[in-house]
Amino acid sequence: MGANFSCTRKMATSVTRRADTYITNPSGPHTGTVIFLHGLGDTGAGWSETMREIREPHLKYICPTALPIPVTLNGGMHMPSWFDLYGLKIGGPEDDPGIKKAVKEIVSEMVAEEERAGIPSNRVLIGGFSQGGALALYAALTLEKPLAGAMALSSWLPLATEFPKVATVNKDIPILLCHGDADPLVSPQVGQLTKGKLSEFVPNITAKVYSGLGHSSNDEEMADVKAFIAKCLPNK
Repeated sequence: MGANFSCTRKMATSVTRRADTYITNPSGPHTGTVIFLHGLGDTGAGWSETMREIREPHLKYICPTALPIPVTLNGGMHMPSWFDLYGLKIGGPEDDPGIKKAVKEIVSEMVAEEERAGIPSNRVLIGGFSQGGALALYAALTLEKPLAGAMALSSWLPLATEFPKVATVNKDIPILLCHGDADPLVSPQVGQLTKGKLSEFVPNITAKVYSGLGHSSNDEEMADVKAFIAKCLPNK
């Protein structure tokens, strides 16, 4: 970690509906923020380390941790999860109220926190991996405030049949979709269908596919993420 960057760990509270949040602060004037949401059963710690490896000096990186809830997909086991998952089958049942509650009480509130700190919403980029990427996409497309962009890694568009009807002010923001062609959990077909659905109403989509990559990330993907962030949130 570079000496000019500071990292903090914000402990969980009963108010935020988030467990520990990992923050990498900028080394210079703070002009933009990246919010990155982890996948099912994970925490913000690992992605915070990854973001520090591709950081830009003018940006703050926030990697929150979801609170543990029982997850139907895993037999009701409690684990960090942004909403309940019933399965990963295309067209299967989804946790409609849980997804929308997470947008309102977690993502929207995090954007509002940045605004209160002096960062306008159009200087905030939302992204995530797997389940976190699904929440990031749904939030970005349904929030009433303009954002800088959105990105989803190894992910999908939840509640897809609601779109484009529920899409609001962010239909024209840049969106980055990344997927491994060897992903055994969220299949490449799901990634293709997500791109196809988004392409119906979002004109600015970049989709990347990585040969041999499973349900994880690699250096090539993170280089693309770094470039996308720099394009959406240039230094001002």
